[in-house]
Amino acid sequence: MTACPTILQVLPALGTGGLERGAIEIARATVLGGGRALVACHEGPLLPALHACGAVHIPLDLRSKSPIAISRNARRIADIIRREKVDLVHARSRAPAWAALRAARRTNVPFVTTWHGVHEARWWGKKRYNSVLAKGDRVIAISQYIADRLRGDYAVGPDQLRLIPRGADLTVFDPARVPGPRVQALAQAWAIPDDVRVIMLPGRLTPWKGQLQLIEALPLLASRAPGIDWVCVLVGPGDAQERYTKELTTRARALGIAERLRFSGACADMAAAMALADVVVVPSQRPEPFGRVVVEAQAMGRPVVVANHGAAAEIVRDGETGLLVTPNDTAALAQGIADVLTASVDALAWLAERARAHIVSTYGIAAMQSATLGVYDELLNTDLQSRFELAVSAPSSPLFPHARAVSA
Repeated sequence: MTACPTILQVLPALGTGGLERGAIEIARATVLGGGRALVACHEGPLLPALHACGAVHIPLDLRSKSPIAISRNARRIADIIRREKVDLVHARSRAPAWAALRAARRTNVPFVTTWHGVHEARWWGKKRYNSVLAKGDRVIAISQYIADRLRGDYAVGPDQLRLIPRGADLTVFDPARVPGPRVQALAQAWAIPDDVRVIMLPGRLTPWKGQLQLIEALPLLASRAPGIDWVCVLVGPGDAQERYTKELTTRARALGIAERLRFSGACADMAAAMALADVVVVPSQRPEPFGRVVVEAQAMGRPVVVANHGAAAEIVRDGETGLLVTPNDTAALAQGIADVLTASVDALAWLAERARAHIVSTYGIAAMQSATLGVYDELLNTDLQSRFELAVSAPSSPLFPHARAVSA
């Protein structure tokens, strides 16, 4: 195999979610490891970031689920593989994966998948559609929760399955690197008064993220955290029709807390946003496949209150790096927030130190990048991983020195 392998990643578009960021992070790692990184997808807001890391963008619209479109895209991807001398294809989403699987099999190149979402399957057709992400020569699970689903629901064996948790960029999410003026700029932009506590829920405005439950919990703080003044900031893009935003606003008015509620919209400086928060709340109504904001908040040393299910629960050491509360239990959520708001300065400093150390040792982005390159090396007999680690002048995490086979 060539010493400079060409890795092609396929995904729907360069949006702003974790899937897209993961693709850019691995493209960057591939380049640092001496490989050539190609990403085939529709363009999007992260296109400049992709170019900045040295990867090549191949414009290709892979978003359609139509069998005709998938068949057409399979031919196009096969042409790319032949023309660009691609050594391995990595798919991160279902429609692109169906096209990429066919193309990889036609051209006899290894095929890797990453299962990013929950991808529920309440009927056989949906399970069939999901199953493409279990058909890789290697199948990457981004959490133990997803690994258990792949093993139990899709019979992915230990020879295929690799557990590689996603990571946070610890050079960005580092409280020592976020100066006060950046935090103050957000406080002013969001009209947050001085000397109030900030309760923050980062995430797209959608019912399953739990914004409505948080609004329902906030009035309970009057009795559980008496005398503490607070505002609540919902950080994230809104729904396209703004129906859910209107529902949240209406409910906040009915509960008498609308003046304490802020809708920030998308935030370009999430490290500063986390630094502004006194507590970061993640009350997801259904299990999260990972929980990136939970990692980022702990990396910033912020207390987190997280629904105790899915992968987000794996990331928190209850009572040590954050609090886990019963999912969909409004009273429990309110109590968790109150426990943080009424904690002593010493207790919060103790938690912040342990939270940061926990993330640094377990969920750094370099460990995720290294482990993924290790998967490529397994299939290609290359040394991308070792060259990447040399390039960044840091060993990978001791907990994730390489992709770990998931035991049966």
